[in-house]
Amino acid sequence: MALRADRQGPHRVAFDKNRKIILKTRNTCAICGKPVDMNIKAPAPLSPVIDHIIPVSKGGHPSAIDNLQLAHWTCNRQKSDKLYSNKVAETPKVLGNRNLPQSTEWAVYCN
Repeated sequence: MALRADRQGPHRVAFDKNRKIILKTRNTCAICGKPVDMNIKAPAPLSPVIDHIIPVSKGGHPSAIDNLQLAHWTCNRQKSDKLYSNKVAETPKVLGNRNLPQSTEWAVYCN
């Protein structure tokens, strides 16, 4: 089984650097739009993780800060390696997950 590019080689250092920046500067899940509590530890569903906006498996850059965002662990798992596009015809197509519905109540999973 091959390791992902963000977990080995030169991308690992850049990913770790950008991960620290995001964890210090962001506080909202980019997928569901709810606050992220940085004190919750994995594998709790609401623990903070770094999500690739365009998944590495779909050609997204493994360590570029423009392709990374803060998310809840559960939100990231649900998104998986899906790509989402903006449905409005007049605007250019947007690949990423920033246009997901923000209605899922993840707090019910945290008991």
